[in-house]
Amino acid sequence: METKQISKAVIKRLPRYYRYLGELMEDNVERISSNELSKKMHTTASQIRQDLNNFGGFGQQGYGYNVKYLYTEIGKILGLEEDHNIIIIGAGNLGQALANYNFEKVGFHLIGIFDTNPRLKGVSVRGIEIYMMDMLDDFVAKNKVDVVTLTVPKRQAVEIGHHLEKIGIKAIWNFAPTDLNVSEDVCVKNVHLNESLMTLSYEYRAMYNQDEEDSRD
Repeated sequence: METKQISKAVIKRLPRYYRYLGELMEDNVERISSNELSKKMHTTASQIRQDLNNFGGFGQQGYGYNVKYLYTEIGKILGLEEDHNIIIIGAGNLGQALANYNFEKVGFHLIGIFDTNPRLKGVSVRGIEIYMMDMLDDFVAKNKVDVVTLTVPKRQAVEIGHHLEKIGIKAIWNFAPTDLNVSEDVCVKNVHLNESLMTLSYEYRAMYNQDEEDSRD
């Protein structure tokens, strides 16, 4: 399936469908209409149908969607039918917080944590030992590493990003406060926490100002 022709906006919504469908499965819901799903997700039934039609539709008129089947198919589209190994570079507060997150529920298995701080050498987080950075190349050579999570300072991120590309890493989940300048052969997902918080601040302020205006009318 040529997912490269699908808009990024649609792709960004797929994990949300996957999450809601997972919750429906936990509640033993076997089928659901686009109207029912839209109410739960606070979107429109038309949007759901348009999104899913990009991949074949999956629904039946008069029946709706088989929840388990749709959950499985979206998982396949997202590449979750296979397990993925993930490592973390940067064992500070954020790195250790991510290490304690249960990625396994979506098929990502944390297999290593790396840092430059010698005081962290040999320390374990959720049973995963922290290694020093001088062991990274050998570790990557001996293990299948699908995704690298970067939780390092800005000044280190660019250099590490180039090195990861050099040793063959193809996917980077970047929490460093900078964009990585790597080739198009490397898939990078930037997660800038400050930008997200500033966006929230703007939206909250806009909503607050609107409420103020409404109260004066």
